[in-house]
Amino acid sequence: MIEIFKEFASKKIDLLKMEATEKTSMTVGTITFFSVIAVAFLFFIILFNIGIGLLIGYWLDNYAYGVLIVAAFYLLIIIIMFIARKSVTNFVADKIVKLINS
Repeated sequence: MIEIFKEFASKKIDLLKMEATEKTSMTVGTITFFSVIAVAFLFFIILFNIGIGLLIGYWLDNYAYGVLIVAAFYLLIIIIMFIARKSVTNFVADKIVKLINS
């Protein structure tokens, strides 16, 4: 009877180890996937913005102006987000709470 209990405990521990290994490997795989996607998207956004800046500069016959216009656009977004930070924070927090509770 004791041998059966020892064998059961050993098998249960092995099962828990395998489940933990599976969950860990799935988590690491998911994090790796999203990290690669995030880096690729970041490169896309950077290159796209450089292209937009150069295109605007081409239209204005001065590349510096094009890049400055794109930079000013992002500065405007930063200022708006800074002014509206409380409402944005509350909006995101409400969405997360609704997502968790549903």
